[in-house]
Amino acid sequence: MNSTQLNKLTRRAVREARVPRRAATHRRAPRTRALFGGNGGNVLDNLLKGDPAGKTKKEYEERVAAVGKLEPAIKALDDDALRAKTDELKARVAAGTSLDDVLVEAFAVAREASVRVLGLRPFDVQLMGGMILHEGQIAEMRTGEGKTLVAILPSYLNALAGKGVHVVTVNDYLARRDCEWVGQVLRYLGLSVGLIQSGATNEQRRMAYESDVTYVTNSELGFDYLRDNLCTDSDDLVLRKEGNFFCVIDEVDSILVDEARTPLIISGEAEKPSSSYVKANKLAEALSRDVHYTVDEKQKSVLITDEGYEAAEEVLGVSDLYDPRTQWASYLLNALKAKELQERDVQYIVKGNEVVIVDEFTGRTMEGRRWSDGLHQAVEAKEGVEIQKESVTLASVSYQSFFLGYPRISGMTGTAATEMTEFENIYGLPVRVVPTNRDNSREDFPDVVFKTEKGKWNAVRTEVTRMHKKGRPVLIGTTSVEQSEFLGDLLDEVGVPYQLLNAKPENVQRESEIVGQAGRAGQVTIATNMAGRGTDIILGGNAEVAARLKLRDRLIPKLNEMQGNSGGAATSGGDLPFEKKGKKAREAEATNANIVNALGNGDRPFVATNPAVFPCEIPDELLKAVDEACVKAVSTWRDAEEGGVLSMDVAEDRLALATEKAPSDDAGILALRKVFNQVEELYEEVTSTEKAEVLSLGGLHVIGTERHESRRIDNQLRGRGGRQGDKGSTRFFLSLEDKLFRIFGGDNIKNMMSMFALEEDVPIESGMLSSSLDSAQKKVETYYYDIRKSLFDYDQVLNIQRVKVYKDRRTALFSAEDELVRTMEGYAAGTVDDIVYANIDPSVPSSEWDLEAIVGKFVQYCYVLDPTTAENDADKALREEFDVDVSVEDVAKLVASAQSGSRDPVAAAEAAIDAMRDYFARKTVAAYRYKRKFVENVEDGLMEQAERFFVLTQTDNLWKRHLEAMRFIQQAVGLRGYAQRDPLTEYKLEGYELFQEMQAQVRRNVIYSVYQFKAKRIQPEQIAAAEAEAEAAEAEQPEKEKVANNK
Repeated sequence: MNSTQLNKLTRRAVREARVPRRAATHRRAPRTRALFGGNGGNVLDNLLKGDPAGKTKKEYEERVAAVGKLEPAIKALDDDALRAKTDELKARVAAGTSLDDVLVEAFAVAREASVRVLGLRPFDVQLMGGMILHEGQIAEMRTGEGKTLVAILPSYLNALAGKGVHVVTVNDYLARRDCEWVGQVLRYLGLSVGLIQSGATNEQRRMAYESDVTYVTNSELGFDYLRDNLCTDSDDLVLRKEGNFFCVIDEVDSILVDEARTPLIISGEAEKPSSSYVKANKLAEALSRDVHYTVDEKQKSVLITDEGYEAAEEVLGVSDLYDPRTQWASYLLNALKAKELQERDVQYIVKGNEVVIVDEFTGRTMEGRRWSDGLHQAVEAKEGVEIQKESVTLASVSYQSFFLGYPRISGMTGTAATEMTEFENIYGLPVRVVPTNRDNSREDFPDVVFKTEKGKWNAVRTEVTRMHKKGRPVLIGTTSVEQSEFLGDLLDEVGVPYQLLNAKPENVQRESEIVGQAGRAGQVTIATNMAGRGTDIILGGNAEVAARLKLRDRLIPKLNEMQGNSGGAATSGGDLPFEKKGKKAREAEATNANIVNALGNGDRPFVATNPAVFPCEIPDELLKAVDEACVKAVSTWRDAEEGGVLSMDVAEDRLALATEKAPSDDAGILALRKVFNQVEELYEEVTSTEKAEVLSLGGLHVIGTERHESRRIDNQLRGRGGRQGDKGSTRFFLSLEDKLFRIFGGDNIKNMMSMFALEEDVPIESGMLSSSLDSAQKKVETYYYDIRKSLFDYDQVLNIQRVKVYKDRRTALFSAEDELVRTMEGYAAGTVDDIVYANIDPSVPSSEWDLEAIVGKFVQYCYVLDPTTAENDADKALREEFDVDVSVEDVAKLVASAQSGSRDPVAAAEAAIDAMRDYFARKTVAAYRYKRKFVENVEDGLMEQAERFFVLTQTDNLWKRHLEAMRFIQQAVGLRGYAQRDPLTEYKLEGYELFQEMQAQVRRNVIYSVYQFKAKRIQPEQIAAAEAEAEAAEAEQPEKEKVANNK
């Protein structure tokens, strides 16, 4: 761009710019912005392309009306008759009726069940969402439109097939909440409902997956799939034997887009962590950025300069950083990435003596997940915590490949339209926009941009203070733990109380109460990414959530008291989170969060609800009734428990049932339900009045403090305001120092802002700036889409191989004995060809073939072929029965006979080779049958177990090596693009050759192991001696540990 163009651009921007007098002053956006652009909707797009929500309504309204026509007849059924509908529909589906043909009736039944159990009647638009999900599409539904309830409609319908339905959520909290809440509708209708939580046992997982509908997180489901394909015993499998059938993915964009860049990996420990991580960290701290190395934040990579190489090699005393024997380059690059690209309280937090990753899209900690290739160890060295052992990949799969393995998948989210192309191209999932139940009345103000971050944060503080004084609830979205705590300190300075929700454990535990009360008058809530926060923000406060929490706070201490535990209930204590006073308060709260749960078993902490959550005090008479109901519930439930001990988890599960309307004959549940309804009614009187007050003030005000790399995440934050037609407003505060501007915005915007000569605390609202920011976000989205598409293309090559390997494993696990025998005989015959062609050159005359060496190779491969290895007369007789012995003389005669009468030397050689192949194939198959009979004589069924074991272990070991080789090839082929060769094509070709070799190696290794297997019956005295030796070693171990500790 030349200077003339830049001047024109600047003049245009100045004309567009509107500089407010004060940072806290808002002006309504011009009407043209609402018509032709802005965040509040794009009418021009609707005029040109048609209203997508209108198209959806037109397509589905006939079937929705059909469901409505059935409503009076279904409503007239009593509870037993309504439940009987499930068996009736199941029978029709089993008889051959398609699910599509029973959809209308099934939806009508599920709708009525929801009314009776939850008191919620799914709206017509929710029925549309359910139909879209059943058809294997993505339903885009605005925040607050009831996606959780929508999921039960297709889940109920597809569960009628009896093949299992998975409802996939992004975290344990949402899976548990959905299972306890809307899962009651399915249970009421006679379906079994399972729940998978982290830490569940194999038996618990197996039972949950056998249920008609299973609530599970995406990571638990993916890891169960991988673990199942590492099992060596069919009894250890947890997923259904027949495979997956149908799944509904909540927050589908988060799982299939945001998390698609990170594959799921199960690793095994390799060796002890190297001290090189610590040395590399010290060296990285000494090196200087832009001198010894450069950082590309866009590519998230680090490059060492020539000066850096020289300095590093001198300090380390090596001549080559890339020497494969020391691999210093890898250690140093990871240390530099840990230093420059992995920020504490942004990409990770330190919890105890452990580095825990923070999900950049959801703001949640990812327990148990680790960065690969040594990066996690480098971060541990940087933080000075214990460095965990290095790992080797045992199994891996991307979410893309995993979910494409389902015959049919569907998803729902509030923000899918921006990724419509990706969903179509990669997953074959069309995106359908579901109309809202009520018109959106939220106002999205234009972005405000500052020159510096300091100016931005001061303006945010001013805005929050103004809104708080006015009495409006405020939700502030930040992009990291660090930012959320920094803003909290700013608000402390001006005395504004706030709630803090970020990835820190002490805050995560109270998520539902924090989000549930974020709509109360004057409430200020600071939250890292709001994606996946499943509790609705209801203006005036959520009376139902508050009533449930009140009963929980009375129930758990009663449980503890009645069971004689001394721990007592944990209480909020000290400064309340609504009245945080900086770092000391946060540290005190963290200490409170470490209190063990009321049962004293330490598996899950119980922290009492903050008293400020409750809308009002409960009268003494009602509080007494609540306590009496809690005592009755605990007494009733304890009597039914084995051993008379009731766990906190079980108590909370039953409390969740008590707070709904599902029919029950449990005396404890009924007692709690009665007082719950009374408490909720009391709270509702307060919250409804407060809601009217908040609406009169303008509703929830949402503040964004930085544009995310994806527009979807920004839209999710905006969607928290204006729920179900409520009033609300949003505004984003930005600075030119924000990551998005810095990396993708270019220099033109900075140059233009500099020419304005504005102070750092003076904002500017400009259509051009907003457009440039939208353009930058689109660049980022395109950039990451290209990365995900590339990963998908490469992973598809590996996935074809993975499917074949896992299919072979499953066959080995479940195959009958005769199938295993045929497989082993095929392995034996196939390996003969490998040996023959590896040792005979058809172009060489047969007279020059070293037949003795060839026979020696076969004997080396299968010792049974050597007649001198017979152990005794019985063994000799068994060998003669199967005719397994080979000799050089027999082979020589065979070759001579095959060549006789042929004048063509090439044809004669081929005939001789074919004759040898047939001879050795016959002998090796006979040797296998001999070996099988020999082992079976020791113990019946032993050979079948051994064969299964050999197939599984050899497959796993060689697949593990294959994964490492494929990863190396993927890195290597990238450079071939400079030679005008397509890296993906090269990867496919080399990967295919490697896979073929791996399969051949599995075959050879398995049959060799079978031949070498020698079974001997162990005498009782040998078993007794081995057990005694083991007991002695176990007794000696504590003494060794004591000595080691004393040292």
